[in-house]
Amino acid sequence: MELQLTRYDSKNPTITMPVNTPKLFSTLLFCLLCITACDAPQAGKEASTPRLATPTGMAEYLKNIPAVKKVQPWSDEYAPGITITTEHYDIHTTLLDPLMLRQVPGFMESAYRGYQKQLPEPIDTKTRLTIYLFGTRQEWEEFTKKFVGRQWHHYLKIRKGAYYLNGACVAYNIGRKKTFGVLAHEGWHQFNSRHFTYRLPSWLDEGIATLFETFRYRNGTFYFEPAKNGGRLGGLRKTILTDNMIPLRELIGLNPGYVIDDSESVLAFYSQAYALVRFLREEDYGKRLGNYQNLLMAGLRGKWPLAPAFRRIAADRNIPLTGRFNAFVSAKLFKLYIGRDIEQIESEYIAFCKKSVYRVRLAK
Repeated sequence: MELQLTRYDSKNPTITMPVNTPKLFSTLLFCLLCITACDAPQAGKEASTPRLATPTGMAEYLKNIPAVKKVQPWSDEYAPGITITTEHYDIHTTLLDPLMLRQVPGFMESAYRGYQKQLPEPIDTKTRLTIYLFGTRQEWEEFTKKFVGRQWHHYLKIRKGAYYLNGACVAYNIGRKKTFGVLAHEGWHQFNSRHFTYRLPSWLDEGIATLFETFRYRNGTFYFEPAKNGGRLGGLRKTILTDNMIPLRELIGLNPGYVIDDSESVLAFYSQAYALVRFLREEDYGKRLGNYQNLLMAGLRGKWPLAPAFRRIAADRNIPLTGRFNAFVSAKLFKLYIGRDIEQIESEYIAFCKKSVYRVRLAK
């Protein structure tokens, strides 16, 4: 039996040629067996390469990243997750976004180095800090209800952000930049709460935290850029234009959690605290940087010259920090470490604020 096959050729589009049938079937059978063998799963290969959508697969994917020391599945009642261990953090997460998780370990270690740079010399730390990063708002809310206790409903008022409580930062995915920004912000609160002997005045604590909200990523390294924090600069610009600036004496005594009720005052406090910390670090080639760092180092080491009763309250984080205590201690420390001539400092501070937002344009 002879079979006619058609072959395509670019020069002679259709050529008919005779083919020996038995040889053809033998060849087809051999090719079919080869294709079947290639398609079959290879023992120990496909089965040992888990998908990234699973905790096991994500752990395998992340294990060789430079900042990562260990990755393992995390047993969580809200969703499957993993625990990423770095030099300074244990990061428990249900977020299984490979692009974000590849950067989280290095980002938090960069933030940790940034926290250290607020001090004139680095401190030696041993215990890792804890972060909970959830993939969804629902998981975050369910965790918060159990983690916080009776006050959980106050924390659920946080619309897009994170919080620090009981030694841990708790956040959920609100997009890469915003998630990283709130982690670094709350990470500062966590860092100083763990390592400082005394609790910092609110303006100082919140002002430093805002320095870590804006960053850039280049060649595998994160760089924090406080001068490009559009959110705080925009808030400061609006505060100045609406003549809503908080006087310096009042600003250093405020506790936003106890005193401020309206959104405009919250905007003014955070943007001005951000500007005040930058002013102390940067203005006139950093002429007050030493004063600023001495204030921090004394708080770190428990050396603030306060009466025994105030030292006890400043050191014991189980004692509620009242607005009255914050106002008294803040004013005293500011005079001791920064300067007694508040009017002169305020004049320079306002000039710095106006200079900082000169080129900022608000969206209409």
